[in-house]
Amino acid sequence: MRKRFSVLFFLSGSLVAAQIPVPEAACLIEGATAARDRLWLVCEEGMVLAGSPLRSGWTQIALPVQSTPRDVAFLDDKRGFIVGDRGMILATEDGGNTWRQIEVPTRENLTAVFFRGERGWITGWSGVILHSADGGRSWQLQKTGISHGLEGIYFLDDARGWAVGWVGTILRTTDGGQTWKQVSAPDARWSLHAVYFRDADNGWIVGFGGQILRSRDGGQSWEALASPVTSSLTSVAFDSAGRGWITTVDGFLVSEDGGQSWTHRRLGNWLFLNGTLSVDGSVWAYGARGILRPEGSAFRLDRIEQLVARAS
Repeated sequence: MRKRFSVLFFLSGSLVAAQIPVPEAACLIEGATAARDRLWLVCEEGMVLAGSPLRSGWTQIALPVQSTPRDVAFLDDKRGFIVGDRGMILATEDGGNTWRQIEVPTRENLTAVFFRGERGWITGWSGVILHSADGGRSWQLQKTGISHGLEGIYFLDDARGWAVGWVGTILRTTDGGQTWKQVSAPDARWSLHAVYFRDADNGWIVGFGGQILRSRDGGQSWEALASPVTSSLTSVAFDSAGRGWITTVDGFLVSEDGGQSWTHRRLGNWLFLNGTLSVDGSVWAYGARGILRPEGSAFRLDRIEQLVARAS
């Protein structure tokens, strides 16, 4: 399947959306996470790659179901979860060597998984949020009161969390998701892809059309920040030095002032970055072409074709 990435252009004062085809690859990375000294990459084609660009060995693992995987999270070096289309949740307890399917009370497409200790949350279409309080052994639906699809979720601790999604949807909870409240944000005009909080007050949301939203009051209100691009923004994170990173089609938006202003750092023609992951305090990125990781003052692209070729 050939993926397409939406990009916005301004032509003669009009906003035009273009669908740019992503080149064929052996693995189109949908989600990634770091666990101890290993990376886990889930591919749209229904397989997992496990390894590290800093070492030579990679392992390719086939998944036991046909649904497309969308995201992955590990609690430690043994326990991990993959979520995907048609209500798919796969679990491993042996470091990813084997995976089993978990039955959950939904068949909606699942988009993102997030763990804070033993507590986990999963977002999906039709306003679905699933919650586990026992390390992913069991999952229950949480009431959101919305029908729009959700794309991203983030929890600062066991109580305070935020979820974002289609048509500018923003949800907020202060009790671990027992109750979710929709936040009115007039500046959120298009679909939102990811949310991140540095502390109890300061948070950021990014999405379609170059949207960057910021909150200074724990997500109760949001303001639009100036964005240097109009293409889709797919994830946001901060590194241990306090720099902010937002992924886009050709590199990053970077903030050196605590997330108030952002500059465009082009790293290539079309990298199609889907998300970020934290590795030893640094921000790495992944996308259709592979893994982008810091190397000195620059970035190195480990191409996905090379990673697949090195997998046993």
